[in-house]
Amino acid sequence: MTATQGYVAVSRRALDLEDYIDVARRHIAWIVGPLFLGIVVSICVAFFQQNSYESIAVMQITPAQISDELVKSTVNARLLERITAMEATILSRTSLSNLIQDPRLDLYKEDREKKPIEDVIEEMRKDIHITMSQVTVERNGGSTFSISFTYPSRIKAQATVQALITKFSDENTTSQRSQQTLLKDFFGDELTQAKATLEKRSEDLSKFRAENQGRLPEQAEMNVQTLNSLQTEIGGINDQLNRLAAERVTLTTHLSSLKSQMDLTGLMAQDAANATPSLLSPVVRQNQELDSLNKQIAADDLNLQELLQRYRETYPDIRDLKQRLSVLEKKRDAIIADQEKQRLEEAARPKEAPKKANNYQMAQTITALQASIDQTNAQLANNESDRNTRLKQQEKLNKEIEEYRARLAATSSNLAQYQDLDREYKNAAQQYEETLKKKDLTAQSSDLIQRKATETLDVLDPPSLPTNPSKPNRWLIVGAGIGISFMLGIALAGVQEARDTSLKNLKDVRAYTNLPVLSSIPLLENTLLVKRKRRITYMLWSAAVLIGFIAISAALFYYFTVTKNAS
Repeated sequence: MTATQGYVAVSRRALDLEDYIDVARRHIAWIVGPLFLGIVVSICVAFFQQNSYESIAVMQITPAQISDELVKSTVNARLLERITAMEATILSRTSLSNLIQDPRLDLYKEDREKKPIEDVIEEMRKDIHITMSQVTVERNGGSTFSISFTYPSRIKAQATVQALITKFSDENTTSQRSQQTLLKDFFGDELTQAKATLEKRSEDLSKFRAENQGRLPEQAEMNVQTLNSLQTEIGGINDQLNRLAAERVTLTTHLSSLKSQMDLTGLMAQDAANATPSLLSPVVRQNQELDSLNKQIAADDLNLQELLQRYRETYPDIRDLKQRLSVLEKKRDAIIADQEKQRLEEAARPKEAPKKANNYQMAQTITALQASIDQTNAQLANNESDRNTRLKQQEKLNKEIEEYRARLAATSSNLAQYQDLDREYKNAAQQYEETLKKKDLTAQSSDLIQRKATETLDVLDPPSLPTNPSKPNRWLIVGAGIGISFMLGIALAGVQEARDTSLKNLKDVRAYTNLPVLSSIPLLENTLLVKRKRRITYMLWSAAVLIGFIAISAALFYYFTVTKNAS
């Protein structure tokens, strides 16, 4: 396609006020038409809408009358925080469906006939507004929140708000009671279980105490004290045994000496009667040897007792001393048996007629020596009896010492098990006490709820009965429609003017041709065509005005009859 030749782009000249007036005069229909249409449409839209009345109620969250420092609350959240959860419950599908279909309210009847119930519920949810107040009521320190509902009927709007208030109060009471019931049942079961656990732990601990009596860790100190006391006591018995051993050695030595003197005196008396010296007779030698053996046996026995106090019987020195004592005692017993045999042989020999003793002093000496021998034998017998008594006491104390040592050894092995049992018992007792406190706290909280001493929901302002509709704002709608339509008319006129590229007046001719204008010829039109055009325009405008008047009248009639009566 070839480009058009001979056209030059010329920018439009700047318009002045007279030009704008001419534009408005030329395109008056494009301005007045949309303006008239906007007026009719805005009035119809404004007055065909139903009135919506908003009923508002204010509820107050009254703080607890008793401080939490005195009685702890068992509610898991403050009432201000729980309102959000209650709001979700109250605005749920089931709750709103019950409100809509309540025979006393019978809300959205026409909508229910045309729409599904879910859409009606969603519409009602949009008409309900719950707003938390940021201002605290100064007279009692409680927070407030408002409940509003918008509906064409002001009576039903007020009744619906009252129903919502009732639902909030009932939901608050129900949630508190259900929570307290749940806590009561929960802590009741927990307390029963904690009690059973505590009894089981107590039974296990008591059984362990009974089975390990004397071997318990808390008895270790007492066992140590008793062991020290027994060791001190056995030390005293060992000292007594040492003393008795020393005394026995002394008495044995003394007895041997007395027997030697007795034998010597008898031989001297016999020798004096026979006039034959016998100081070196076998009996005298045996008595001297027997005296030496008794001294050695006493000394070794004393050493043995000292070693037994410090070492066990398997100690080498103790074994050697025992063997040595055994040899010395056998040797002593052999000498004593030989002497006894000689005495028996001497007694079996035929006795010669005793020669007349002429030494009375020697007879007294023999009698005194015999008395001393008898006294020494009695002392030895007492010494042996005391020694046997002390040995029995020593054996008994040694057994007790071994028993307490075994207890201390068992205490160390039982310590871990006992600590585990004791820790489990203490944990069970602590758990039982904590659960019991929580149960008592739940009972106190339930009592406070029954007395309404906790946080409560109170109606601060009852639902209002609106007298004026909250929406629609009809004059605002009419004004907005007129303004929008007028701006639309101006825009359409501007578009038409922009599309018209013809020269409109002498200013356009001078501006675009740069030629002087000698004169202007007016536009000559056919009179018949002009009249016909005017007639058509008049008829169109008349029809439009008539239709607009009818539409406005219908809207006003609907407003003053149907809408007013429905309110």
